[in-house]
Amino acid sequence: MSRCRRRCLFLLEKCRHMRQLKTAHAHLLTSGHGSDTFAFSRLLAFCSNPLHGSLSHGWNLFQRIQNPTICICNTMIKAFFLNGHLTNAIHIYSQILQTGLRADNYTFPYVFKACSGLQSFLLGGLVHGQSLKLGFRFDVFVGNSLISMYSSFGNVMAARRVFDEIPFRTAVSWTVMVSGYAKSGDVETARMIFDESPMKDLGVWGSIISGYVQNNCFKEGLVMFRLMQSTGMEPDEGILVSILCACANLGAMEIGIWVHRYWNQLGRRPMSVRLITGFIDMYAKCGCLGIAKQLFDEMPQRDIVSWNAMISGMAMNGDGENAIKLFSEMEKDGVRPDDITFIAIFTACNHSGNAYEALMLLDRMCRVYNIDPKMEHYGCLVDLLGRAGLLEEAKELVLRMPGSSRHGRSEEAIAWRALLSCCCSHGQAEMAEDAAERLFLLEHHSGAYVLLSNLYAAAGKHDDARRIRKMMEQRGVGKAPGCSSVEVDGVVHEFVAGEERHLQMEEVHGVLRKMDKQMDDFG
Repeated sequence: MSRCRRRCLFLLEKCRHMRQLKTAHAHLLTSGHGSDTFAFSRLLAFCSNPLHGSLSHGWNLFQRIQNPTICICNTMIKAFFLNGHLTNAIHIYSQILQTGLRADNYTFPYVFKACSGLQSFLLGGLVHGQSLKLGFRFDVFVGNSLISMYSSFGNVMAARRVFDEIPFRTAVSWTVMVSGYAKSGDVETARMIFDESPMKDLGVWGSIISGYVQNNCFKEGLVMFRLMQSTGMEPDEGILVSILCACANLGAMEIGIWVHRYWNQLGRRPMSVRLITGFIDMYAKCGCLGIAKQLFDEMPQRDIVSWNAMISGMAMNGDGENAIKLFSEMEKDGVRPDDITFIAIFTACNHSGNAYEALMLLDRMCRVYNIDPKMEHYGCLVDLLGRAGLLEEAKELVLRMPGSSRHGRSEEAIAWRALLSCCCSHGQAEMAEDAAERLFLLEHHSGAYVLLSNLYAAAGKHDDARRIRKMMEQRGVGKAPGCSSVEVDGVVHEFVAGEERHLQMEEVHGVLRKMDKQMDDFG
């Protein structure tokens, strides 16, 4: 390598913004290295960076090349993908095929990612077929991308077939396969794949921990975290975010505090927005709203997820007025709310009893932000109107909802369940039975039957209560057992009604008997 070329490449590597890049490019041209393929691919790679590059500048450079190499085409495909121009990435791939260039194992991964982003199963299958014709059936890089793509389509069987064909799997292969099963909701098979993995790096551990957490198996996620710690492996930020999510949902604040101390002791670097948001969510859900607000106020920058976590935390802790104020502050800061923000703010209105303000916010959500209400929004609003005693308005809102063809039967049931619950609270038996009949058609769940039966029993209509119980039996609907959990010394203990499987159940019963006796003694 000549001294001049080495100097040009050095200038390219040192670039931090577009002005420096253009200077380095000019130096390349004047030194006679303008056609250097490697240098040109470095130029495009810099332009592709969404933070400090310029996709339009990179595209202009690419168009000037008469015969781009496969390396340069690959860089342009990656640039379009990283900037969210998925169709353009596919267009470059089409050009590769038309010009007779041979795609390589750096081409296909980003093309598969583009197909995944477009959710085009047909296109993904076609590109898969082309990769097989070119001899990449057993290529691990192409295979890993295929597993990820088919998993994103929800076709875990196709992903598994690709996985089984890879002769020499890497840790990434095991990671994406575990993640694929977890995303499909099959955590049992995900765990089996994890157990079979001969190599367990942070990626593999992270995939099973996040898989459990994403499927609401929070206790299992914490157990896997403990197992990972026993191997001496240090968790990365992604794993800690998953653990904070599990702690938030279990109310396991002791473990969450340990994670906070652990990160501070590491002293690696300042917390990312994602990690701070995880702490805010955990502290808020565990009832420590003050610590959550302090972390939020100290954030140097916030994204919409951070705002949502804080607004939601205030709402669930009954601080509806401050949640609404924070929402206004967010709008003033120019942050655009999303559908999750409005679920949080409707919950806040519920706690502060602002029924009419919630309806005005619904109108603002639709007209100003062009967000179509989901069933969760309707559920919040129905519950809010019902609690305020506006049952007719609540029912009218439910009847105006889009049908199940758009949202799905289980989602439609959310609003009807909210209406039923409010009717039961206000003793409105006739409207409650109406809502319950709708629910019976939408879901096979005991909740509606139990609510309606209890309403009749409370109103002294015992024949009707028995009729609903009998209907449950005839339709084969079993009553779901109650479940509760408690954290003791950093360990989450779970108790299910009617079960005696807990190892310390005898001690628990002993304490309860002692409490009963003390209560009897006090009269």
